[in-house]
Amino acid sequence: MDTYIIYKLPAQWVTPTNFQPFGQVIFASDDGKPFDDSDAQLQLQNGIPRFYIMHLQKRGRKFSQITRHRQCTQCLGSLEGKDWLLGVAAPGSKPEVDDIMAFRIPGNCFIKLEVGTWHAGPYFDARSVDFYNLELSDTNINDHETHNLLESYGAEFEII
Repeated sequence: MDTYIIYKLPAQWVTPTNFQPFGQVIFASDDGKPFDDSDAQLQLQNGIPRFYIMHLQKRGRKFSQITRHRQCTQCLGSLEGKDWLLGVAAPGSKPEVDDIMAFRIPGNCFIKLEVGTWHAGPYFDARSVDFYNLELSDTNINDHETHNLLESYGAEFEII
């Protein structure tokens, strides 16, 4: 596509309430606290869980593709307390332009994406950021559906 529209997507600070349609926000809790609804409600029963650290470089703030996983939840959080950005749309059929939102996530929590939540990121301005990631061992091979927003809508998004 020769021409496209760049949508400026304002990032709002993530809270458990505003992120609820997409998943959960998990903050620190006291050691020994019994399991409850404030803990990540994980769905990892469809394979072997994989917990690893991703080293990402020069991600910027622009995206024209959005991805979802339909077999598991996914947890992401930055190391070293660094804030980061994420584009999301609620689970369902392909997201429409107006369905996509952006969040700024502080470095003192992690997010759990609900099964099927569309997401683009993590994004950040730093040269590099390390993230921990909890998903299934084959998520990026067998459970990685990507929707090209540039092809469908002539749209690219920039988180501001």
